Amino acid sequence: MPVDSQLCLEALSALSGFRVESTGGASQLTPQDFVNIVALKEFYKQEGFKELEYPSLGTLSLQDLDDKDMYSSPPALTEGPTIAGPAERDRKEVKVNPQDFFDPQYNYDFTNVKDGDKKFLRGNEPYVRPCGWNRVALRVTQRYDGGDTWLGTGKDAWPVSYQGRNMDGSLGIILTRDESLGAEPEFLDVAASSLVTGETRGRGVYSTPDIKMAEKYCKKFKSKVDGKTYKVILQNRINPEKRAKCQRENVWLVYVPEGSSDVETRVIVQESIRPYGMLLTPV
Repeated sequence: MPVDSQLCLEALSALSGFRVESTGGASQLTPQDFVNIVALKEFYKQEGFKELEYPSLGTLSLQDLDDKDMYSSPPALTEGPTIAGPAERDRKEVKVNPQDFFDPQYNYDFTNVKDGDKKFLRGNEPYVRPCGWNRVALRVTQRYDGGDTWLGTGKDAWPVSYQGRNMDGSLGIILTRDESLGAEPEFLDVAASSLVTGETRGRGVYSTPDIKMAEKYCKKFKSKVDGKTYKVILQNRINPEKRAKCQRENVWLVYVPEGSSDVETRVIVQESIRPYGMLLTPV
């Protein structure tokens, strides 16, 4: 089922906290910028910051306007133009060109798909397809150095991960290898052993290969297009060389070392997580 382009812009607004508007010109942000911002906002909130600096956008507030959802109130029943509420006015406006941002040929409606016992792999990792969701494809092909192998289905492809809001350090501790255990290192249960160090506390950006877990942390918004409330999640590929598995099952972390600058943190995220779909389903 095709997804209304205005509904897609509303979903981007819900994910990013911006007022995303359509333009026929150049987009201010790419899909990679969006996943960077969603990930970095959660990370910096986790670190206790109130603002985030992002190139071309300047200072972004990390204060949650989400509780005052810009799409939650029905338009005023008055003549003339609708006056935006305070939450909507407070949001930074960002222009994107839907033709440049979305890639409809790769849309896939999983709404009525049931995989049952079918198994799928991406990069030799199990891929749990987002059954029950409608995927809006983002235009990301031929936009990265090294080609599109990361986006494929073979062993060199990157595994699939899902990103919901508020996925932070409370989710789990990184598993670390204890090399002292001999030729075949075992995973050490760092939590039980109380060996919580800077390398194992899970400082960084979280995602999950489990769509059901991501759904627990997803953003919801009420659309002005059809009046329905939707859930929205980002579908990404994650660089297997940059990912650490956590003690909690189905939690993956892109670790950001202590002392990393804003630029270094942004580079780590950009090299580790690439978006390719936005998932929508009505509540």
